[in-house]
Amino acid sequence: GAVIIGVTATPLSSDPELPLHDSYDELIIGESIGSLIEQGFLAKPKVIRYDVELASLERGSKGDFTVGTSDELYSSPAMLQLLLDAYEADSKNKKTLIFNTGIFASRSVHDYFREAGYNIRHLDNNTPATERAEILSWFKKTSNAILTSVSILTTGFDEPTVKTVILNRATTSLTLYHQMIGRGARSLPKKKRFTIIDLGNNTERFGAWDGDVNWQEIFDHPQAFIEMINIHNGQDVHTISGDVRSKFPNSISVSFDVQAAHHEAEKNGEKPIVVLRDSSRQHAFMCIENADSICAALELAEVLENDIKWRVKQYTKCLGNVTKNYREWLENDYISRLKTLIQKLMQRRDMHRQIA
Repeated sequence: GAVIIGVTATPLSSDPELPLHDSYDELIIGESIGSLIEQGFLAKPKVIRYDVELASLERGSKGDFTVGTSDELYSSPAMLQLLLDAYEADSKNKKTLIFNTGIFASRSVHDYFREAGYNIRHLDNNTPATERAEILSWFKKTSNAILTSVSILTTGFDEPTVKTVILNRATTSLTLYHQMIGRGARSLPKKKRFTIIDLGNNTERFGAWDGDVNWQEIFDHPQAFIEMINIHNGQDVHTISGDVRSKFPNSISVSFDVQAAHHEAEKNGEKPIVVLRDSSRQHAFMCIENADSICAALELAEVLENDIKWRVKQYTKCLGNVTKNYREWLENDYISRLKTLIQKLMQRRDMHRQIA
């Protein structure tokens, strides 16, 4: 019979229904990324992580975050500005490759950077072959080029002069994580380091790109590894619907860790009620930075009703045995205080604007 050999840098199938151990009898593990860096075959990564709120992302049938919810988050004004700030702080004038989940987000990135005066092009699987060749030639020859794309460049693309890879997306795929970063990892005589900017909490999810990975364990038990990643992603997560998230485009973060705040209050000897105080202030700032008037801000507060109920419920769990009546009173008190706080802060903001 014929002998079949498969070659891959990431021996984990992107399709959970088709694990590699069903097609291959044995895994032969090559050199680790760390070893290849030490030997000079790969550049050493410098990692810059930004803690991004991903509560609005939903997962599709195969487990990864959907294009629709990812596009909505990453094309929001707040995330586009965060991306631009990250580029200017850590990659300005360096050849940069930006990975996005969907075409809409990538085009939004292109337009936003273009308006800011940067040399950027967009590439996706709908780009005609002649235009694609022209764009890749431009990218190769231009030292400060920025190329924003979708998954089209995760494989079969080799441009060793890339200095920075920006993960402007979140993924639950270890394979995709390694493929994206690998586009910037080629070493050159004058390139011993490259930069990874993570805007999707991916390095927290999978660990360091150049860290040790037990590929044999993943090959033998891929489903267990996928479930472990899913557990990490889903630990007591409260998901805000895309419709609600879209009403707060200027807010980078829309979540509040009630349990962590309660633990911090206990550690500092503070009364538990400070948790709800801090939570309501965060809600108030969300409403204010996405509204032009007090009325508009108060309307946004009403949109947060379900989120408020969830936060109060988490708070009462921290307190222990609490009656339903007390929880409902806390909810009503929270909403009342939130509306009062919004009015005070909006009036103060308007006064400052008039003075200015």
